[in-house]
Amino acid sequence: MLEFLTDYAGFLLKLVSVAIVIGVLLAMIANGKRKSQPGSLSVTKLNENYDAMKDDLDRQLLDKKTLKSQLKEKKKQEKLDKKANKKAPKEIEETPKKRLYVLDFDGDIKASAVTSMREEITAILSVATAKDEVVVRLESGGGMVHSYGLAASQLQRIREANIPLTICVDKVAASGGYMMACVANKIIAAPFAILGSIGVVAQVPNVHRLLDKSLIDVELHTAGKYKRTLTMLGKNTDEGREKFKQDLEDTHGLFKRFVSEQRPQLDIEDIATGDTWYGREALENKLVDDVMTSDAYLVAQYKDSEVVQVSYKQPKGMAERFGLSVFSAFEQKAVTWLGKLTQSRGF
Repeated sequence: MLEFLTDYAGFLLKLVSVAIVIGVLLAMIANGKRKSQPGSLSVTKLNENYDAMKDDLDRQLLDKKTLKSQLKEKKKQEKLDKKANKKAPKEIEETPKKRLYVLDFDGDIKASAVTSMREEITAILSVATAKDEVVVRLESGGGMVHSYGLAASQLQRIREANIPLTICVDKVAASGGYMMACVANKIIAAPFAILGSIGVVAQVPNVHRLLDKSLIDVELHTAGKYKRTLTMLGKNTDEGREKFKQDLEDTHGLFKRFVSEQRPQLDIEDIATGDTWYGREALENKLVDDVMTSDAYLVAQYKDSEVVQVSYKQPKGMAERFGLSVFSAFEQKAVTWLGKLTQSRGF
């Protein structure tokens, strides 16, 4: 019996090993094919959603008599508007409504959402005019310097096309998130949203002493004096630390210069301390231009504008289609954790 169980356990172990190998191969194939497949762009008319919710509430809350009267009045107003449009001069009649494009950016440490946002912006710029507006609902606590630099550059494309850009922050736009926000013509923040953190942070764990006690040597060979300033495994030097700190100061200087160019009304030396402010305090310090939620801002636009939400979805990889999304999610979490632990420079 024991021999049978041992053989059976060995068989199961081999089966699991084969399954893992097949899963890894499928994931690799999926990554290759995913790059060549186009994504999909979806457009949602928020005006229609808003009107549908309002009508649904009216049907649920109003008595039949009031509802009938309201519907009658609505139809009457629609007829009057239609009649007025017919009498209006042709040039006025043909003038389309202002269109307001809504994008969502939920930033992680790598600003991964920029992959979709760049496609959304490209699509919008192909049809938008100077009388339209782009609203980005932004949430981010910052992350890698180069990633958020790219995200801010994507938003600058909208400004360069002379299309008004509004950033709405309901929760947080700190560090790299604020770097993105400051590109906008107008920044709106909820009363308790967190903004600022104009600074640079870095951390590198070092286990050299532990390895030294265990009599483990680590050899690091580089070509170039500053190719590696601080390491996780080797012994760090004072010269390496000074160079590392200088790199942080240089990056901070670039960050301050960028924010100053975008929002010259700021006293950059006072606010570029790494500190953060809530919405109303941020308004006093000129980090934002108004205090309200993104919902309040959009609802106020429904009457006079066509409000549409634009979203670009990346194509599903083979890994997701074959049920390997759990492994993919685990990999993403692991990369995020490792990035937080070992990032050299980040906002």
